[in-house]
Amino acid sequence: MIDLVEALDKEKYESIVLSFTEGPMVEHMKSIGVKTFVIPTEKPFDYSKWDEVRELIAAEKIDLVHAHGTRANSNTNSSARKLGIPVVYTVHGWSFHPDQNFLLRALRIWGEKYLVNKSTLTICVSDNNLKDAGNQFEMKRATVIKYGINLKKYNPDAASFLPVRKELGIEDDVVLIGYIVRMTIQKDPLTLIRAISLMPENPKIKFLFVGDGDLKEDVVKLAKELKVFSRIIFMDFRQDVPNILNAVDIYCLPSLWEGLPIGLLEAMAMRKAIVATAIDGTKEVINNMENGIVIPVKSPQKLADALTLLADSKELRESMGKKAGETIQHEFNVEKMTRKIEKVYDNLV
Repeated sequence: MIDLVEALDKEKYESIVLSFTEGPMVEHMKSIGVKTFVIPTEKPFDYSKWDEVRELIAAEKIDLVHAHGTRANSNTNSSARKLGIPVVYTVHGWSFHPDQNFLLRALRIWGEKYLVNKSTLTICVSDNNLKDAGNQFEMKRATVIKYGINLKKYNPDAASFLPVRKELGIEDDVVLIGYIVRMTIQKDPLTLIRAISLMPENPKIKFLFVGDGDLKEDVVKLAKELKVFSRIIFMDFRQDVPNILNAVDIYCLPSLWEGLPIGLLEAMAMRKAIVATAIDGTKEVINNMENGIVIPVKSPQKLADALTLLADSKELRESMGKKAGETIQHEFNVEKMTRKIEKVYDNLV
């Protein structure tokens, strides 16, 4: 959303941002002079906030609401419709997941169906997102606009990266494998730990885990049990993702499911060699053994084999990284995404 706001044609569009939590995005928007409001709630469908939302929309003379995600849409949709304002709903990943129990998943599907039906247009960020929803309910007013990456921010040729390797004490000849995620069931960090245990110990290969999450304690515990803790550097979540990506040689994402993983696209923009699971969103981007390697989900041995293959061949890493960067340049840049979204705005307003 930050990239979208910054890339919109300022002669035609004025962005006013409403967030339902404080955080870095709010701070950034304010720092660049974008009028930004916070109405605190962590709940979707929090009707106690809807009057406040409606008053804000009316006071700011909003012409169109673009809601990013389920919580944002569920807490702005009713207010916008009462004021006769079109609502665009961008789905960055549906709120129903394969790991949910039957009742929770059914409730989430019902909620998404309701929001899609009440929105003027739904934007899916991948063909897979559209297909997943279409298997559950009708998607009559929907389109696909894939993510665009800010190629100024994620530019491997920039000269201003912080020396993360030096900060961590990692020599230049060490192959650094990065796992930069929120550690949850979806991102399957435990399979990666098991894969590391299947790789021969090599002082010239290190792993960098960046992020927090529900499974972080379990990840650390398993790493110690399998005696691979010394091969991994654990870091808390950091905002300076381009600096981290610049430091790594291989980007690993063993997710169980994704809409379209933006972290993967950012790593590709930085021309990194990729190992990821062959799930629907990722398969839309990665052609196996061309611009990355895809492996089955929950397959520690195949993940270990793929990582070893890349770690052993600088030539292969560079070849795949170059093709990954070309993929993003041609198909997933932020300017292309923004121009498509501007056409949506123009048609609706």
